[in-house]
Amino acid sequence: MKKFSVVIAGGGSTFTPGIVMMLLDNQDRFPLRTLKLYDNDEERQKTLGDALAILLREQAPEIDFSYTTDPEAAFSDVDFCMAHIRVGKYAMREKDEKVPLRHGVFGQETCGPGGIAYGMRSITGMLEIIDYMEKYSPECWMLNYSNPAAIVAEACRVLRPDSKILNICDMPVGTLRRMSQIVGKTPAELEVRYFGLNHFGWWTSVKDQSGHEYIDQIRDYVAENGYLTQVEVDTQHTDPSWQETHRKAKDLLAVAPDYLPNTYLKYYLYPDYVLDHMMEHPEYTRSNEVMENREKHVFDHAKKITAQGSAEGIAFEIDAHASFIVDLARAIAFNTHERMVMIVENNGAIANFPDDAMVEVPCIVGNDGPEALTQGIIPQFQQALMFQQVTVEKLVVEAYAENSYQKMWQALTLSKTVPSAQVAKELLDDLISENGDYWPELH
Repeated sequence: MKKFSVVIAGGGSTFTPGIVMMLLDNQDRFPLRTLKLYDNDEERQKTLGDALAILLREQAPEIDFSYTTDPEAAFSDVDFCMAHIRVGKYAMREKDEKVPLRHGVFGQETCGPGGIAYGMRSITGMLEIIDYMEKYSPECWMLNYSNPAAIVAEACRVLRPDSKILNICDMPVGTLRRMSQIVGKTPAELEVRYFGLNHFGWWTSVKDQSGHEYIDQIRDYVAENGYLTQVEVDTQHTDPSWQETHRKAKDLLAVAPDYLPNTYLKYYLYPDYVLDHMMEHPEYTRSNEVMENREKHVFDHAKKITAQGSAEGIAFEIDAHASFIVDLARAIAFNTHERMVMIVENNGAIANFPDDAMVEVPCIVGNDGPEALTQGIIPQFQQALMFQQVTVEKLVVEAYAENSYQKMWQALTLSKTVPSAQVAKELLDDLISENGDYWPELH
């Protein structure tokens, strides 16, 4: 079997060790000859890179491993770029969550004003990585799962339309895992139909290989419990904030009970609830939870491995659900025609939605990329919500491309999470001040 060369863009991410462990665990399906990490934060990446170098030397010495801040070294002779960048790191995520609170609006990593701010920061970083990839390895595919995926995907569509980019999110994968627990199956045994935007969609069918439909059984469970399962709590060490999010799905289902909702819809259908919840501890948001838990755990682990000079007994945990990244790479490399939920240009997949919208739907993926499966006509309620949200995302990208203050103001005003144009303007001015080093100048 051919061996592949992979670069992980965002090598200093807390997710990198889990992704590396997952790649090692899948060497029988997707063998590597070279694995490289790339980041523009040398010190942060070095902490993880030194530990991973020790781990690979012990567990996979046949793989040529390196880490670098030099784009030419990172992106030369690579088959796949796996991108999970966070422009501004967790310090800026904390601002994304806390700045909107000053204006009576919730703050969140990918939704509402926080997601818009993060999207504006992310576009420059993504375009830079795409350009490096195309310069040094023109045949390389980018597997992009950087947040906020909706804005990033729209920016790639508009600003790099001919680039070989596959946009995917782990949220449908994680929810399918919980659905499989509810019905006593494995995710591989289930096939879904789904439509929406990233972090903004609905499941319409969940069948097994014999064609048995489980959506009614799952709906009954979600109506009582949300998506939270005890198996998930016991095995995934789910943070309290995520447990609350999965429980809230029962209220999302009550609004539109025909289909199973994406949990992120709580930010759009119940923004007052989210705000009230955040204002109980406005000084301690999700970013603080992540920094004090996952980030501390991962970096402390890396330092222990380096100090010990061995990963024996303290290896990183495998990010098992991230195996969808290998499934996607294999689909391109071996033309497996894998069925996956991906973010793609609509082009008729949803019949009553704009063709140029970046939608999230099941696709068949082969060596030419994804082909969206048709989802037919969607109901008016979901169509209207999606049109409002996709317009926000398009305005953000237009604001970036045109350096337009007006379009950013319009994007925030149109967001279902912001109560008025006046609040939107005040928010925008505050976000410009906080993101000055990362956003293009708006005028």
